[in-house]
Amino acid sequence: MITLDAVDRKILAILQSDSRTTLQELAERVGLSTSPCHRRVKRLEETGVVTRYIAMVDQRSVGLPVSVFVSIKLERQREEDLDRFARMISGWREVLECYLMTGPRDYLLRVVVADLSAYERFLKEKLTRVDGISSIESSFALDQVKYSIALPV
Repeated sequence: MITLDAVDRKILAILQSDSRTTLQELAERVGLSTSPCHRRVKRLEETGVVTRYIAMVDQRSVGLPVSVFVSIKLERQREEDLDRFARMISGWREVLECYLMTGPRDYLLRVVVADLSAYERFLKEKLTRVDGISSIESSFALDQVKYSIALPV
């Protein structure tokens, strides 16, 4: 882990809010000239603090308004079973997030789909075909109260 000073944190906050900010504008906003600002951004990228730049897409606008949170319990929690499950779901485009959890369930997934029929297909054609799953519990989000990918740096 690298040490981040106040300027690094300000750079990160600006890039998280708009990754298309030009280097010149970024430098002006953090009080540096372009070259030192560029060096800092490159260091943040090279050390893995900044991992990528993306465009945020509204899921409703692209016909995927349904978010489902799926709790998965495996029959066994051996390392090879956990790894096998993680490998299986990693290629499924419907799964946006997957967390290995503590507590009564082993995994929590966030799945996005077009409608209930699409979720039923996902469930029947993909999730229920994974060996070693003991139980699946689905919770449908009614509304998104807050969503952010920006870390509080």
